[in-house]
Formats: sequence, structure tokens, C-alpha cells
Amino acid sequence: MRWFPVLALVALAACDSTTPAEEEAARQADVAEVEANQEPPPEELVLDPIRYPEIEKHNLYGAGCSFAPDGGGLGAVALAMADEGYLIRKGELVTLAADKGSKELPYLARRKYDGREYSFTLDLDEAGGEQSGYETTDYRGTLTVRDGSNRVLYRADGLTQCGA
Repeated sequence: MRWFPVLALVALAACDSTTPAEEEAARQADVAEVEANQEPPPEELVLDPIRYPEIEKHNLYGAGCSFAPDGGGLGAVALAMADEGYLIRKGELVTLAADKGSKELPYLARRKYDGREYSFTLDLDEAGGEQSGYETTDYRGTLTVRDGSNRVLYRADGLTQCGA
């Protein structure tokens, strides 16, 4: 009778053991779950200026707003127009669709633009606008570019010029 509790524990331990193959399969499943839930770090987005050769090449003429970051010279890094917005990344033009449900800015621009990989918002201090030309007004503004996971990749304050 004394051996009964010891034999019961040995029998119970034998029923609960897993084979090395089962342990490896469980480990691989755990690793796969962790990898599936990991998100790569956000891209360090650098925007190239949109200069006249790019405007001419891609026919980017018309009413809208352009954004030039503080300290970046006069080169605009974003164009916000009635139907589309534009950025240049690594020398390639990125075209985004105007979010027609977002706030309308001066000269038919929109506050938000959406694309396949990126979206951007352009926030203006409309009360502080100053006329800078016959058909242009300068505003202080903030450009925010996000990735498909809604992570901020780029945010800058600068000059936003709206006109035709």
C-alpha cells in the first residue's frame, strides 16, 4: 500500500510527457506567432524637393498649395491640389488621392491625401495668411506623412503657399 502513491505519480508523469517532436512543433508555433505579430520599424522618410523639372515632367500645374519645410530652402516637398497630392521619395513621384471628405483648403486643396503606401495631412494657420503675390497667399503650416500602419514618418512646420 505504501507503493501505491509513488506508482500513481510515476504513471501520471508518464501520461503528461511530450515527445521531442511535439516540443519542437510547439516551439516553432510560438516563434511563428511572435514573428506574425511583429511590425518592422517605421521607415525614415526623406522627401525630395519638387522642383520645376519635376513639375514640368509630370505636368503638375494648377491651383493648390505647396509646402516647404523650415530650414529646407524654397523647394516644396509636397503639392496639394484639387484631385491629387504629390511627394517625391528617392527620386520617384508619389501620387496620392485627395480625400474629398476632408476639409477644403484655399485654392481647392484638401487637408488630407491618401495613397497606397502613404497618406499626408496639411494643416494651415488660415487666419494668419498673408498675400504674397497677385494670386498667392502664404500660410504657416504643418505637413505630416504617415505610413499604411498610420505611423508618423515625417512631420515638419514650414511655409505653405496657396495659389493658382
